[in-house]
This record gives sequence, C-alpha cells and structure tokens, in this order.
Amino acid sequence: MGERILVVEDEAGLREALAYNLNREGFTVEAVEDGTSAIGSAQRKMPDLVVLDLMLPGIDGFEVCRRLRKQSNVPILMLTARAEEIDRVVGLEVGADDYLTKPFSMRELLARVKSLLRRVRMIREETRAEGETGAGVLEFGELVIDESRREVVLRGQVVPLKPREFDLLVFLARHRRQVLSRELLLQSVWGWDYTGGSRTVDVHVRWLREKLEVDPSHPSRLVTVRGAGYRFEG
Repeated sequence: MGERILVVEDEAGLREALAYNLNREGFTVEAVEDGTSAIGSAQRKMPDLVVLDLMLPGIDGFEVCRRLRKQSNVPILMLTARAEEIDRVVGLEVGADDYLTKPFSMRELLARVKSLLRRVRMIREETRAEGETGAGVLEFGELVIDESRREVVLRGQVVPLKPREFDLLVFLARHRRQVLSRELLLQSVWGWDYTGGSRTVDVHVRWLREKLEVDPSHPSRLVTVRGAGYRFEG
C-alpha cells in the first residue's frame, strides 16, 4: 500500500482523473467533493498529502487549508482556476505548500506531488538523525530516551514513566520541532479504536512536564502551540 493522498475536487471528471492517475503511480487515494468531507476524511485517515481545490461548495479551499493546518503538518498542494497573484499568495499564507493553476498537465501534478513527499521524507530523516545516537536511543542534551529498554534518563537519573507516558514522549521526540495536533497524538499513541477524548493527551503532557521540566508551568521541552497542539523542543 502506497502513501495516502486525499484529493478534494468538486469537478467530477477532474476528481476521477486525479484519483486514477495517482492510483496508477502506486498511491492510496481517497477522493471527496467538498470541504466538509475533506476535513472529516483528514481527521479519520491522516493522509500523507492533500491535493486541494480552491473553489469548493460550502467551505472553500482556503478555509479547509486553515483548518487542516491547525491539526497537522500534512503537505497541501492547492489547485485553482484563478491565475491572479493574490490567490497564490493567500493560498501559501494559509498554509499551502505548493500551488498549481488550472489547466495543468497530469505529469506536472504528479511531479509536484512526488516532490512534496520527498521533502517530507527528508525532513523526517533529518529529524531522526538529529536525535539518534544509536539504535533505539534518542538523546537531547541531558535527556536520553532508550526505546529498547523503555527507559528515560534526565540529568543522570532514571525518570519513572507510565507506559503511555513513555509512548507519547517517544512519538513527540521522533517528531522533534514539529507541531502535532491532539487528534494526531491520540490516534498515533492510543490507537484508532480508543474511545476517550483528546483531553487525555493534555493530561499525559501535563504529567510528562511534571517529570521532565525544570518549571512545569513554563515548559521549554514540551511546548503548547495555541490552537494547534504540542511541539517537542528536546
């Protein structure tokens, strides 16, 4: 199964063509026709990339982009029939990673998609390389996380963590300096079948801060990004 791509396009013919060509390139594609469906699908399935039309019925592409950006850093390729510079500028300001004006060739779209995905893979590899000092060991100054031993050491002292606290810390650490939404953390650490709310994430982050921060009320490692989620600084 290839990387997951969400296509959001209200024109049926183009939507089908995009899905067909992306599928043929080995991607797993879900195609929807409006903004509401796009937001719901992104929350449920966490795509690796979103191809997003600007002019959508109901919630337009700008608003969809804003809402997705509050939840994740998924790369967004915005499509539009407008060629005005203002649309391109506004699209990038609300969080789109790239911009393609209609009409476009399918070859050009596929090239942009692959380029964005390559960039994401490179960032992830660089993030892991920054923290890894050995197989399964993440080191951030005085904080050392040993995944194989499920052990955390801070300033030379072992810090006792509950299993879920440890799993959450590892996930945050492996995505250092990336803003991660509560929903993404809940799904990635607790699993898709977890029935509790995102408040669970807040509670566990508070527990981690009490054990890892010099001043838990003014955290420097586990930072809150208002309206978006959390970011691990190391």
